[in-house]
Amino acid sequence: MSTDFLADGGGPMRLVIYPGLADERLGRVRAAVPGVDVVDAPDEASAIATVGEADAFFGKMTPAILAAATRLRWIQSPTASLEHYLFPALQAHPATLTNMRGIHRKPIAEQVMGYVLSFARNLHQYVRLQERAIWAPLGGEKERSSFATGPGTVTAIDRATRDVAGASMGIIGLGEIGREVARRAAAFEMMVLAVDAQPGLQASGVSEIVPPDRLDDVLERSDYVVVTLPQTPETVGLFDRDRFAHMRPDGYFINVGRGAVVVLDDLVAALRAGTFAGAALDVFEIEPLPRDHPLWAMENVIITPHTAGYAPSVAGRYLTVLIENLTRFSEGRPLLNEVDKSRWY
Repeated sequence: MSTDFLADGGGPMRLVIYPGLADERLGRVRAAVPGVDVVDAPDEASAIATVGEADAFFGKMTPAILAAATRLRWIQSPTASLEHYLFPALQAHPATLTNMRGIHRKPIAEQVMGYVLSFARNLHQYVRLQERAIWAPLGGEKERSSFATGPGTVTAIDRATRDVAGASMGIIGLGEIGREVARRAAAFEMMVLAVDAQPGLQASGVSEIVPPDRLDDVLERSDYVVVTLPQTPETVGLFDRDRFAHMRPDGYFINVGRGAVVVLDDLVAALRAGTFAGAALDVFEIEPLPRDHPLWAMENVIITPHTAGYAPSVAGRYLTVLIENLTRFSEGRPLLNEVDKSRWY
């Protein structure tokens, strides 16, 4: 056995997984780093019983499991977000914490561009008209086409459409998801602005990156505001009545970050007042969104039930991150996606 796989006590390095993985995935983990003792714990009691000798842990960490750990050096979260994962003892623990950030970036970026195209081309309105079999171009009358192929042929001109190329997008939070959104938006020839707390950050396709104290300036300049922020003590309730007041009347608000970042009642009030043109929302302060919530009835709102991060390829990326980090850990190399526990990401 390579000495890379030896724990501090001289025995084999141990990884505890809770809840347990499906057999096929567990087999792939064990095959990837065969010198590591991989313990598959089906329940919390099993995790508590085996974590005392563990060097690493993957899955749902609880206070009871952490209290039973005596030599834990690395914890891999199964999620990208940490608002429901971190607790005080874990934040204070010396073990390195890593997460799954980045595995959802492509499907979320694709969904954001789907929202943008829907608003620009009024697809969200035409779906509603289609349900009622109504042929009604928005923003203008039907006009006869000069290229008509037969009597009565018309080309409908929708004067309410907007150009995507040349429009401005403000991305609030330039992490893995924000950078992927920026790349997609730049491919559509959009001008991309961004707000991020990390100084000196650079990202492909982004024209300008400003600190959080200039957020209102970006809102005033953006046709589409895209929120990709994590939930942290600093971001909860960031978008409230006063913040929405800085948005353009013809602007659109898109949230694929965390629902708690937006004060839901203030969002509804801003939409009713026409403070901005519409919203696309995948996450909400209250989930599931109650059936009687006013957002359901708003024709300028697109609602998706927290599904933006899913794609068939995500499960494979999830396992890839775990195996890569386990390999790195066993070899003493830096881990992917290390978390600053004091900042929650």
